[in-house]
Formats: sequence, C-alpha cells, structure tokens
Amino acid sequence: MSEKSYDVIIIGAGPGGYVCAIRCAQLGLKTAVVEKRAALGGTCLNVGCIPSKALLSASEKYEAAEHHFADMGIKVSGVKLDLAGMMGHKTKVVADNTKGIEFLFKKNKIDWLKGEGMLGGNGTVKVGTDTYNAKHIVIATGSDVTPLPGITIDEKKIVSSTGALELEKVPEHLVVIGAGVIGLELGTVWRRLGAKVTVIEYLDRIMPGMDLEVAKNAQRIFEKQGIAFRLATKVTSAKAEKNGVALTLEPAAGGTAETMAGDVVLVAVGRKPHTATLGLDKVGVAMDKRGRIEVDHHFQTNVQGVYAIGDVIAGPMLAHKAEDEGVVLAEMLAGQSGHIDYDLIPGVVYTWPEIANVGKTEEQLKEAGVAYKVGKFPFMANGRARAMAATDGFVKILADAATDKVLGCHIIGPEAGTLIAEVVLAMEFGASSEDIARTCHAHPTLNEVVKEAALAVDGRPLHI
Repeated sequence: MSEKSYDVIIIGAGPGGYVCAIRCAQLGLKTAVVEKRAALGGTCLNVGCIPSKALLSASEKYEAAEHHFADMGIKVSGVKLDLAGMMGHKTKVVADNTKGIEFLFKKNKIDWLKGEGMLGGNGTVKVGTDTYNAKHIVIATGSDVTPLPGITIDEKKIVSSTGALELEKVPEHLVVIGAGVIGLELGTVWRRLGAKVTVIEYLDRIMPGMDLEVAKNAQRIFEKQGIAFRLATKVTSAKAEKNGVALTLEPAAGGTAETMAGDVVLVAVGRKPHTATLGLDKVGVAMDKRGRIEVDHHFQTNVQGVYAIGDVIAGPMLAHKAEDEGVVLAEMLAGQSGHIDYDLIPGVVYTWPEIANVGKTEEQLKEAGVAYKVGKFPFMANGRARAMAATDGFVKILADAATDKVLGCHIIGPEAGTLIAEVVLAMEFGASSEDIARTCHAHPTLNEVVKEAALAVDGRPLHI
C-alpha cells in the first residue's frame, strides 16, 4: 500500500488524457496518468483511429495496384494479398505510436500509474491497493462499443470495431450493422480486400448528422465500389452458427421479417461513455440521461476538484475534440484561460474519397431559419485531381447571405480531411467566403477546389 500526492491525476491515457498530461507537465504541474492497458494511447491508438487508418491506407494501395495502376500506365501482374503482412504493418504502426507516447511521458516527467483507476473521494484516486492524492482529478476514460440488444459480440464471428481489425482471413460476406463512420471505414477495408459487404442502417440515410447532399453522393460512390446498402432496416437478431452468422431483419417502420446470412457481422452502431468502473456514484458525480458526465464550461463536475473531458462528456466523440479539451483544461488548472468553439470541430471519414465537414449543414441552417448562400465546385474541374485520377466529389461552402461569414463547409473528395483544415482556420477567425476566395492558392493543388467553392458563393467560379 502506497500513497503519493500530485497536482493532477488523469484517469485514462487516450488522446484527451495523455495530451492533457503533457500540457499540465509543461505548465509545471506534477502530473500522473492512470492507465490499465499495457500500452498508452487509449482506444484511438490501440484499437481505433490509428490501426484502422493503417489498414485503410494499406488496403487502398492494394486495390490501386490490383485495379487502377493500369489506368495510369503502370502494368503490374500477380498482385497478391498478404493479410498477415498487412496486419503486421498495422501492429508496427500502433507500437511505434504508443512507444512515442511513453517517450513523451518520460521527457515530461509524467508518472504512469498502471492499473484501473477509481475515485476514492476527498481528492483521492485508487489504483489497485494504492491510493494517490491530487488537487485536481481528470476523468478521460473515453468510450466503449455500444451493444445491440439480443446480439452477443464474440469478436470472432460477431465483432466490434476491435475484432474487425483482427480478422485472420477475408470474410466472403461481411455484414455491417450501422452506416456511420466506423462501419463505412471498416466495411471499405474488407471490401477492398475481397469481401462482399452489406451495410444495414436503421435510418433512411447513411452518415447521420452529415450534410445530406454529401451523404447521398457518398452512397452512390460506395455502391459503385461494390458496397450494398439496406437502409430503413433494423437487425432484430444475429446468431453465430457453425458456418457463419444468421441475421433477422425487419423494416424500420415495421413489416415482414426476413433472414440474411453472413460470414462475419460487424456491430458499429456507435459508442457510449466508459464510466461504469470509476465509482462515480459513490462520490456523487452527476450524470446526464445518456450516461455522460455533466461538466460546466471549465470541465468541472459537480464534485469539487473532479473534471472530465473527451468521450465521457457531451459533444462529438472525436480524438481531436478530446485533445483540445485536454489542453484547455490543463491551461485553466494552471491559472490561464482557454476556449473551444464546438461548432468548429471538424469531422472526417477516411474512406475513398474522404469526407470532411465543419460547421453547420444546410439542413441545420434551414431548421434555424438562417438565410445562406451555397458555393459548390467539383473535383472533376480541378487539374490536380485529374492528374491524380481522383475526380469524384466536390467542395461545398455555406455562407451567411447577409454578412458572407462562412457557416459551414462539406467536402467529399481526395484528401478531404486535409483540405478542411483551411476552412476550419478561416472560420476560427470569422472569415467570409470572400476572404478565402481572395487568398492566393498554389497551382496545381486540390486546395484550389476550396477557393473555387468560395468564389462560387458569389456566383463567380473561374474554372466551370
């Protein structure tokens, strides 16, 4: 039994937790992080963002070599999938990243308290048989997979995103339940590697919450790539059998049930805050109806000295949102000030083409009664996109009809996740579409599509 005191103890070493810890240490606060995994980095680095992007990148190159290189005058033959080798690439990427965080902890003199953390009350955190004291305790434990009633995830035939990253062979038929980011990304990986992929979605559209025009365009592209969609459909049961999984489906609005068979089923209907083992009820931390920790504008809970950031509080469950919250909270704990504009948290889907968004959608602006203008420009009319043979998609900028202030941007196209950063920065400074349009963009670049979309807000695109 040991007892040690810190200025800050952070429970959880995911993107929110470890970034918060680094910033706290930079600001001179004695800092420790509690983490039960064998490696730092949380879900994102170990079984989420990083391994999925490694497989997305590798599978994209495999598909290009197999099907698309010839279109650019590159003739290859005998292309073979080495799935074990691809998984090895993923594992190395994850290991390199997690070891990098260990290095940063040592560099910044951050203690790693290994084990599962629990609030002990009165400024204490329990880790196994040890108790630690802290002036400030930060909960950054992230999220877990949301289960579906009546469906048991065994990570073999019925898998979560974690199991979908570890399949030992390409399934003949992968059934994905949920047409959100995770389902589409992992469905894309296995479709490229040879699986038949069917995506089942309860709603009548894919990518709920994203701009509807982008979602419809994306669905058409994904269907051309070979992904089948069953929208407005619910899965009432999925049972693992000797040769695969038997599913029962029903129309979302009610009706006749039907059956479907798949080799592997991926359950990707969302994520929920990971708070069950923290002992929050024992110390009186308030929760909302969705199981999230309630915090004020300074990320403080109703319990003095206890804070929360990332997936366990309200807002989009995104690593970069958690990171920004971690930095702002650290600076507040050190007596500085900070601010996050939650309307300016970009979202990205790493399919091909990529999909990215920031700010308001057309549907949200219409519902709010905001008068706006639309500027849209296709990648088909961009020289760099043509040179890359990547002409699907467009950039759409939404601007206030009276002030021209940029209210939102929605991109589907090559490197959309990178291109959105320009618009996020512009919106952070309250820019107008004219500001973007008047900014010189290098030629030939994909960024010129953003400029042309900004010009199109005023009806004056140059290349279409």
